[in-house]
Amino acid sequence: MRTLVVLLAAALPAAHASDAPGAWTPELTMEVRTIGSVTPSPDGAWVAWTETRAVIEADKSEQLTHIFLGRAGGSRRFQLTQGEKSCTAPAFSPDSAWVYFQSERTGKPNLFRIRVDGGEAERITDWKGSIGSFRVSPDGKWVAFTGRKDSEEEEKARKEKRDFQVVDEKPKNHSLWLLPASGEIKPPRELTGGEFHVQDFDWAPDGRFIALVRVPTPVADDWTRSDILELALESGAVRLVAASPAAERSPRYSPDGAWLAFLRSSEPPRWAGEDRIVLLRRADGTTRTLGATYDEQPEILGWSRDARRIYFMETRRTRTTLFALPLEGAPAAVHEPPAGTLGAANLNRAGDRVGFAWETSEEAPEAWVMALTGGQPIRVSRANADLPRPPLGKTEIVRWRSPDGLEIEGLLTYPVGYQAGKRVPLILLIHGGPAGVFRETFLGTPGLYPLAAFSARGYAVLRPNPRGSSGYGKPFRFANYNDWGGRDYEDLMAGVDHVIRMGVADPERLAVMGWSYGGYMTSWIITQTRRFQAAIIGAPVTNLWSFTGTSDIPGFLPDYFSGEPWENFEAYRKHSPLAHAKGVTTPALILHGEADVRVPISQAYEFYQALKRQGAPVKMVVYPREGHGPREPKFRLDIMNRHLEWLEKYVR
Repeated sequence: MRTLVVLLAAALPAAHASDAPGAWTPELTMEVRTIGSVTPSPDGAWVAWTETRAVIEADKSEQLTHIFLGRAGGSRRFQLTQGEKSCTAPAFSPDSAWVYFQSERTGKPNLFRIRVDGGEAERITDWKGSIGSFRVSPDGKWVAFTGRKDSEEEEKARKEKRDFQVVDEKPKNHSLWLLPASGEIKPPRELTGGEFHVQDFDWAPDGRFIALVRVPTPVADDWTRSDILELALESGAVRLVAASPAAERSPRYSPDGAWLAFLRSSEPPRWAGEDRIVLLRRADGTTRTLGATYDEQPEILGWSRDARRIYFMETRRTRTTLFALPLEGAPAAVHEPPAGTLGAANLNRAGDRVGFAWETSEEAPEAWVMALTGGQPIRVSRANADLPRPPLGKTEIVRWRSPDGLEIEGLLTYPVGYQAGKRVPLILLIHGGPAGVFRETFLGTPGLYPLAAFSARGYAVLRPNPRGSSGYGKPFRFANYNDWGGRDYEDLMAGVDHVIRMGVADPERLAVMGWSYGGYMTSWIITQTRRFQAAIIGAPVTNLWSFTGTSDIPGFLPDYFSGEPWENFEAYRKHSPLAHAKGVTTPALILHGEADVRVPISQAYEFYQALKRQGAPVKMVVYPREGHGPREPKFRLDIMNRHLEWLEKYVR
């Protein structure tokens, strides 16, 4: 990755003084590896995980993911898969002898397996189409997977240039398929017929049943209509086990097969999220809802070995933590590190070990494993052990009161070498969602915002979690309903004022930026105040009416604003930045992916043209092929450097 700077030198802005060796730069952040799918083996001896790195060459700009394997004691580790194509989703066979995974190394998505002691991988599918998820059966004889096979008619239509599409007709549903787990390639058997989309599933411990989540189509807006079915493999019979006006998903069988746990949303489902864990007794079909979790957004990992507890992940304030929920009683934290946040967690099949990634503001992510019967986590990876370690600015949790008295929390990162009492330029960085949340993640993570480089160049960065954020309980998360740009705006401005009162922020050198909902709020802020010297707007929602008619989630804003646009037009107009764009003077840089279906690029063009026609300082950059969150490393690097350029031009 050292060649990265040379290869892109011609495309990058002139170096800043702090870009000398020993300081964080966007180029250095691209060397940080991310950790995913940390999975202990059933026997507890091994841990598999993925490491993803950026590949930036003359004709390449991609993320490459490979599977690594390590001894659970941390004594040995090695890269299990190789090659120029990513290998993802590692899963152990029940005897811990094989690791199954997914890859496009054949040109199409296929499933493979490889022995834990290495060697050549064996392909177990000859698939032409798309593959979703897969799971190995409890006896190790079968693999079930979700996918859709390409039809000959579709391929012919593409070649003959008559591949038109009728909106909402013939959805590309994933069926559930079954094939032998051995290395011999055999045609898979289709278990469901494509009348609905199979989103997720789980094997019963006896291997005779599969619980699956069905939604009408794979479109994002249909999550609210999910139900759970149970399929009997021998007869093919299917029965509904959880179907209500709520959204039911994430089924997980207990080790003894007596229970099926799953998530059930509120009725009706709400986009801000409100879930409880429900138990279904398979013997008689009765259900009961377990106690509420702190944030009411649990992510089920699985059951304890004795079937007395359910393990789940959930965000509490600025940290995501592992919890256990007993069948009777309240949840309790299983592992709550003194700093940082957990992610990429998985239980092993035996339910006695958990693997996870852990990172802090100062420590890059690594893979860890922990026995659930007690003991301390053990690090098994060295993904970022050789990463250069330039100094990072200190990050601390800060709290303030909004004008209505509600306490708001955020993360404040100081410039490298900050001297108390010195006022410095401040960046207000706003998260997406709006039900996102800023966690205590590594400052050098290769995302869209080069936090470590901001700090190295002398900026303080405030990352608030205003009302509407996750991690602070359901009432807090729902507190911005019908009020985007209202009290959430006041929360953000109060946070800026707090950092000014701390003596840290210079009120004459302020910048604001964010992506998605963060882009919405950035657009909104510059229509409400001129106190910011620069704004950088990523994939913004700027016109609530037209967004609802063009996004792939048309049900999103009608939930947040209590009705369709034609039923509640004034609310949509009142809360749209575009409606207040007259007189904007803040220099604005707009960044957007051209293939974004979540927030279509027309939203950015509408705001860009509104500012341009008024003579406001505005620039817009479009990234081809990219969706809602740009992934190509060259584009990410460009975005990070453009952030720095814009700040240097207007804030310094």
